[in-house]
Amino acid sequence: MSALAAHRISVALGGKPVLQGIDLSFRAGEVTAIVGPNGAGKSTLLMTLAGLRRPGGGEARLDDAPVLSLPPRKRARRIGYLPQSPQIAWALEVQAFVRLGRTAHRGLYGESAADAAAVGRALARTGLTDFGSRDITTLSGGERARALIARALAGEPAWLLADEPLTGLDIGHQMEAGALLRKVATEGAGVIVTLHDLACAARLAERVVVLAGGTVIADGAPMQAMSSPILLEAYGVEADWVEGAGGPMLDMSIGAGAI
Repeated sequence: MSALAAHRISVALGGKPVLQGIDLSFRAGEVTAIVGPNGAGKSTLLMTLAGLRRPGGGEARLDDAPVLSLPPRKRARRIGYLPQSPQIAWALEVQAFVRLGRTAHRGLYGESAADAAAVGRALARTGLTDFGSRDITTLSGGERARALIARALAGEPAWLLADEPLTGLDIGHQMEAGALLRKVATEGAGVIVTLHDLACAARLAERVVVLAGGTVIADGAPMQAMSSPILLEAYGVEADWVEGAGGPMLDMSIGAGAI
């Protein structure tokens, strides 16, 4: 089973430490959510794990090999990365957009039968088979989120790393995209997401990592990792969890402020 890990990763941006000695091992087959306040280093950690940022110290490792030692095309075939707020600037058909996810696999002779089959599977897994000929710029927010995930899945990565994939979606589309990410994990891939919405993290992930001040301050099952003392340490506010109609939600009545 594939393994992805951070070994003593440290990163400084503009001379300011952002991550300091991060040690984490991620497991395939589950969804891990990375949460924390603004500036905690969530996106930086995800980019470093994907091999898109070189750390100042330590390294990301994929199956015991340094991620940065892998040739870019091989790395892209193993790790699918969804950036935060990706821009879709071209009026492409959905199928053509998803086909971009096969770029790292494509040989000298263009698209192969294997490439076409992978694109078909990605469209089917995300419920977009009937949308293949649609202009992607005409899709709703939830449909567009699924198309972005489909593009990553077309590359058949062992790992899917998504930076704030649910931002801007209403609760229905959040739940739809979250269910899709869980499905990807149950099919064997490792899924790591960064999230601002803590209640969403509690619903979506089997494991939550809390970053604050450039370090890991909690790591475990959602309600344990995001306990009241941890939330106070990370965000500086008092809060507690209650069970709402749509799942766990934060009760802010015991303190001031909001998460």
